[in-house]
Amino acid sequence: MNILFTCAGRRNYLINYFKEALNGNGSVYAADMQSSAPALIDADHSIIVPSIYDANYINTLVDNIKKHNIDAVISLNDLELPILSEHRTLIENAGAKLLVSNESVIDISFDKWKTFLFLKDIGLNSPLTFTNYHDALTAIENNTLKFPLVLKPRWGSASIGIEFPESLEELELAYKLLKLRLERTILAKASQEDIEQAILIQEKVSGDEYGMDVLNDLDGNYKGSFVRQKLSMRSGETDKAISVIDQRFNEIGKTIGSKLKHIGNLDCDVLERNGELYVLELNPRFGGGYPFSHEAGMNTCRAYISWLKEQDTFDTDNQYQADVQFAKCDRLLKIK
Repeated sequence: MNILFTCAGRRNYLINYFKEALNGNGSVYAADMQSSAPALIDADHSIIVPSIYDANYINTLVDNIKKHNIDAVISLNDLELPILSEHRTLIENAGAKLLVSNESVIDISFDKWKTFLFLKDIGLNSPLTFTNYHDALTAIENNTLKFPLVLKPRWGSASIGIEFPESLEELELAYKLLKLRLERTILAKASQEDIEQAILIQEKVSGDEYGMDVLNDLDGNYKGSFVRQKLSMRSGETDKAISVIDQRFNEIGKTIGSKLKHIGNLDCDVLERNGELYVLELNPRFGGGYPFSHEAGMNTCRAYISWLKEQDTFDTDNQYQADVQFAKCDRLLKIK
């Protein structure tokens, strides 16, 4: 079995986890637009491709799927997910199973306003959120919305552009600045859909922060939830964490997985305030916190491979334990 990771970037841990799970019975390919992407070094084979927004990107991907007999494609980039999902037929006709959720799931997850509405609709707590600046001001005036607040792109990725204003003056300045900056970030293309509603104004929920992997099988059936408490963050990713087993999270994860019907792993952010759990974001892919789930005993990589083979080894792959603590560190790789 040959597995291709697109937009592989720095996700070396996934490359190596899947190599271990394949156990020599197949190869891991990594694709990226930059030849210096670290994940290309650890992959069995590396592929250089154009930008995901290039007109030839999908054709290049399809050609490589055929050339290397790729069995499955896994994306590691939020911005690429809707592009791949839109071209699912082309990719799967080339012979590879696309392990990416459908377009409606990706739309709900990538559009943070739709995420808020979805969570509210299925009965889960989520921070009070506005997309209209004047509506947010009205809520502040009538004391429905209180400082400090969170400002972030509606179509966001990797914690880009997040601000925490603590007064009306800061809110006004931060809002104007973020609106200008959006046009210069990798989120510009996504945000141009509705630039006047492209910024979320959200209440700031303070408390313990958790990452949760909600795992569905490849048919969208809920399998389990795997939680870690975030002890430290760096550049928007979990840097230190400890595994947690708590039935409250399992109930939330089951609700999300059963209602959303995503494919494979879904990375979630959850905050606890006064004993209440609030779901912040949904990312239908492997997230930066997955290694903590893996090292605590949930081998999602091996589960993926069994599902691709139309088997199910989930019960043996799930050996999740609480109170397992890990920290990330950097290493140097020589670029070939």
